[in-house]
Amino acid sequence: MNYANRLEAINETLQDVEQGADIVMVKPAMAYLDIIRDIKNNVTVPVSAYHVSGEYAMIKAAAERGWLDENKAILESLTSIKRAGADLIATYFAVDAAKLLNS
Repeated sequence: MNYANRLEAINETLQDVEQGADIVMVKPAMAYLDIIRDIKNNVTVPVSAYHVSGEYAMIKAAAERGWLDENKAILESLTSIKRAGADLIATYFAVDAAKLLNS
């Protein structure tokens, strides 16, 4: 798909649902928050988002350099994906996020 064409993303997703998809996934999550919202507004199946390894690596690298607070960045990035409309989030931060949310 053309990453600059949001209508194509929506149309492709609608076709997936018409062909029987039980769930749809947007990947990468952070760069496509607007698409997550558009898709959530247009389908009735669950919307999943994949917080890919590159997004994980960017936060880890910035935290190692002292450019940001890793825990805050983890929660903020995952919250933004959820706020955009994701019903499910696949993330390399799953264990870290669970610990942060349970502390």
